[in-house]
Amino acid sequence: MQHMIIFIFMYLSFAPLLAWSDDQSNTDDQSAEIVLQPELKRRAIDLDKIDGGDFEVGLFVGILNIEDFGNDTVYGVRIAYHITEDFFVETTAGRSEAGETSFERLNQSAPLLTDEEREVSYYNLAMGFNVFPGEVFIGSKYAFSSALYFVIGAGNTDFAGDDRFTINYGVGYRILFQDWLAAHVDMRDHIFDIDILGEEQTTHNLEFHTGLTFFF
Repeated sequence: MQHMIIFIFMYLSFAPLLAWSDDQSNTDDQSAEIVLQPELKRRAIDLDKIDGGDFEVGLFVGILNIEDFGNDTVYGVRIAYHITEDFFVETTAGRSEAGETSFERLNQSAPLLTDEEREVSYYNLAMGFNVFPGEVFIGSKYAFSSALYFVIGAGNTDFAGDDRFTINYGVGYRILFQDWLAAHVDMRDHIFDIDILGEEQTTHNLEFHTGLTFFF
């Protein structure tokens, strides 16, 4: 009987503590559940890119070296059609002027070409391939889509009073400032045969130019 009384006394003493412990445990579980279920808002990122099927039109200016005729300013127009994000077709047309040959400068003889024959004009149709797409950073806040590309094609060069079949190839770098505006830096080699000095030879005529284009 005495043991029964002691047991009842201990139960009544510790029962409130056990109930408080259960309530605290439930509260901690609810708090943990709230902490483990945060509401996250994802930030939308819009990257400028060239959509397949876009037309590109622009102007360029630079330097054209006609082999053995020196350098002169070249300017022209570029029109491209982007078949996909990786492939495009492009036509370019440009004008420049050739200087004197080393033979003319050394011999001070009668000029080999008239002023009209020294005018250079060309047009080309080429296939382009975008490679190494990436981004270019200006400062710490601005990033623009960019791509290195290669082109290869054929066309015609009007020089020295004759039309000359021309192979052209080159490399360029495009920076897309907006989805409608891009800047280009290009290097091209125009390869054609010439026979002004009597013997026909294949010439490599390097061109460096920069320009702006607009997409629509």
